Amino acid sequence: MQDKQDKQKVTLYFPQQLHRQLKIRAAVESEPMSAIVERAVAFYLEHPEVIDEHSEPYGRTHRVYSCPVCQTSTVLRDGELVGLGSQPGILAEDTLSIERALTVRAGAPESAEGEAPSSDTDDSNSESLVPC
Repeated sequence: MQDKQDKQKVTLYFPQQLHRQLKIRAAVESEPMSAIVERAVAFYLEHPEVIDEHSEPYGRTHRVYSCPVCQTSTVLRDGELVGLGSQPGILAEDTLSIERALTVRAGAPESAEGEAPSSDTDDSNSESLVPC
């Protein structure tokens, strides 16, 4: 009874489908609906970025995940992780080096506008950064 006195009453209005799912979950788990909602709200308040990321459909199209077990790159398609294999357009972040990019950039002569020279004036052995 002490636990109930420490809580506040809140009225929530759920869509019919969500209320139905909540009732089913409460029956299956033999747990009060209020306890399930309390856990869900506590999780949301502790981890809002997870909820926002899950509900936001934009920005996840080209997110590449790196599998620590098999060392391959994967993407999330239709709710499942799919391996990318060895696709030529994928660059792993750990293979890129800012120091190397700065060294290449510093070693290349700059044009009057402060940009790297065009490819027709580059030596065949020099490296240059190409904007995306």
